[in-house]
Amino acid sequence: MSGWPELRSSRTVRAGHAPGTVIRCGVTDTVIADVPVSVVFFYQRALSAERLADGLSTALAAVPAFAGRLRTVGDQLEIVCDDSGVPFETYDVDDTLPKAIGRVTLPGGGFVDHVQANAARVGGLPLLTVRLTLLSDGSSALGCSFHHSVGDLASFMLLVRAWSAAVESTTAPEITQLTDPDAFLDASLPAADSGTPGFRLPTTEDAKRLATEFESAVRANRTVQVYFTDEEVSRLRAETSAAAGRSLSANDVLCAHLAHTLRALDGDTEEPRSMALPVNVRRFLGIEPGVVGNLVSEIFLTTPPAATAAEIATRIREAVEEFPTAHLKLRANRAFLESIGRDRLNECIPCGFDPERKTLTITNWSRFGIYDVAFEGARPAFFSPTSNLQLPWVAWLVEGFHGSGTLLTIAVPARLATTLRGAVGRAALHPHRREDDPALPELVTSVRKLA
Repeated sequence: MSGWPELRSSRTVRAGHAPGTVIRCGVTDTVIADVPVSVVFFYQRALSAERLADGLSTALAAVPAFAGRLRTVGDQLEIVCDDSGVPFETYDVDDTLPKAIGRVTLPGGGFVDHVQANAARVGGLPLLTVRLTLLSDGSSALGCSFHHSVGDLASFMLLVRAWSAAVESTTAPEITQLTDPDAFLDASLPAADSGTPGFRLPTTEDAKRLATEFESAVRANRTVQVYFTDEEVSRLRAETSAAAGRSLSANDVLCAHLAHTLRALDGDTEEPRSMALPVNVRRFLGIEPGVVGNLVSEIFLTTPPAATAAEIATRIREAVEEFPTAHLKLRANRAFLESIGRDRLNECIPCGFDPERKTLTITNWSRFGIYDVAFEGARPAFFSPTSNLQLPWVAWLVEGFHGSGTLLTIAVPARLATTLRGAVGRAALHPHRREDDPALPELVTSVRKLA
């Protein structure tokens, strides 16, 4: 860090009234209740903490769960919308925008006050934190961390869009806060889904290995960010679609390209590998986009060692097309819970988290309107996920600088991270980049260690 952060102000933002609503957390909310989600928006201007705080207060009235607190009653996790509020701190840091972007993914990056997800279960701790960092070149970073039990990224973006609308005096999105997510889903879910649960109960040996993975994560792993231009994604999509003999989406081919490339660079040619792709179920189940909650399931695929990128992409596309019957897991999750007893739910982990077998989890955050989030007339120059715990084989895809191209953020073992950032890794990641392509965005060339 170029200079120590200096605290300028600290406050707690509240809506100003407490509805007192109690939200009964569903199965998905509870399984992922130990997971914080932390992100940073970067702006090429200094934002006003006062205006942001005023706008956030208005937004919290529309989505009160984010200003509430968790509690555990017996074996039931609940969110009480008591308007306890959101901690909001403002810091000055002697960093420029490119330097700040270059260290945003470091565990000690300092742009986010990560929520204490596990400890929050018993109550008293915030479910959302905000940190505004004012940089020395007149730019700023807006870091937010939220508790996953409140909702998915789509839910968080509803809050942020309402926040932006309050600051900009524009129309806020229509928002529906659920009080019983599982009961709500009963009306939308098909009678039968995949029959395969999306979480598992680890054995004693598994639990020990996972505990070791958590303990060593910061030392053993590194986070790498890779920027793909629109031109190279277009070429990748065309080439892979031609090889597959069918039309494929950008997400299909990028996920397949990543899975195939990581396997090759990791030198793993013997064992099958799996991948988990979280899916926003709203559009598949006809649920309005303004509903707050963890309305997600996942596609889980296993591919043989010799699978080509085109074969992997084809399997992803087929899984998306068959998703409601072949991969939707929400009813299967409930059936699994009934078989083990709700009191053991806290012991479960998502099937997609399996670092020993190098299961790759890729979450796509594109098309959530992230780069439309305006504050004081400014839109983000850059957006990134961040974490205080670099768990391996976890990745995100989202639009890149100023909303152009695609940014990959992935945590991998340190040795593989070094390879990805080197000449061999860059060549493998960017076979479709051309010298005569339009110039890369200015920030791309000035950010440290961007692959």
